[in-house]
Amino acid sequence: MMSKKIIIIYWIATLWLALGMVSTGIVQIIKMEEEVLNFHKLGYPTYLMTIIGIAKILGVIAILSPKFPILKEWAYAGFTFTMSGAIISHIVVQDELTSLFGPTLLLVLTFISRHFRPESRRV
Repeated sequence: MMSKKIIIIYWIATLWLALGMVSTGIVQIIKMEEEVLNFHKLGYPTYLMTIIGIAKILGVIAILSPKFPILKEWAYAGFTFTMSGAIISHIVVQDELTSLFGPTLLLVLTFISRHFRPESRRV
């Protein structure tokens, strides 16, 4: 049985992760001007924004769903690869350090959410 403290940590991390992924996913899907400029600065094509944005929203649905533990693992892996890729991309183009905050926070929240998830949400 998980303690109440562990469950609270899980839900706080998971809800913040979901909020971050949905909000950035929407920004990418609607191709907000600032995000388009960011993608171009990183050297990525604009169409990739739609793919990543949709994947983020589907990943959030997977991790919030009470079932489908294998799908959750894929979602957590996808979030890890996407945020790691974002961090590395910003470093490679020598972007300012502040650009690392968002993807680093989302990566940390991904790790916390996955680590503290209840047994019913594990494979």
